[in-house]
Amino acid sequence: MSRMLESCILEHIQESRILGDPLEVCRMKPKPTKESITIMSHLMMPADANTVGFVHGGVILKLVDIISYICASKHSGKYCVTASIDRVNFLQPIRIGELVILYASVNYVGNTSMEVGVRVEAENLRSGKRRHTNSCYVTMVSVSNKGKPIKAPKVIPQTKEEKLRYEEAEKRRKERLMKKAKI
Repeated sequence: MSRMLESCILEHIQESRILGDPLEVCRMKPKPTKESITIMSHLMMPADANTVGFVHGGVILKLVDIISYICASKHSGKYCVTASIDRVNFLQPIRIGELVILYASVNYVGNTSMEVGVRVEAENLRSGKRRHTNSCYVTMVSVSNKGKPIKAPKVIPQTKEEKLRYEEAEKRRKERLMKKAKI
């Protein structure tokens, strides 16, 4: 048994908070935002394009969903499912042959849900020029092996930028919950 795991187990035994598997309790410790940062790239090929040669928006949304899953799962240590994607504005078209680079991090954690912020850029591989094509927020939910929502570890924003994203995400969450209550 690793020293870190042993220390964590002893800490929780002393606090009388062991609820099932000790490893699960250790995984629930809050984690810094930087531990969830995920970067993914994908070369856009002809099969990704529409009839005018630009990449389908659905291809980009699929990549957004994939990186959001990876990011949320890294943070929670659990399987995660997509609950929602906030408004997505495609700022610029992406062309065949460009490299799409996606950046993601957990901005905020509620109880079982996590907001993942995703930024998408396109790079012309010949010139090296990159441009921001879109950003969005994805709500992911941590689920058990039986598919039921399960508590996710809190996130600890450390930098000024992470703290700002955390505060903004908290406001968006409140707005989403208020809208949901009206439905």
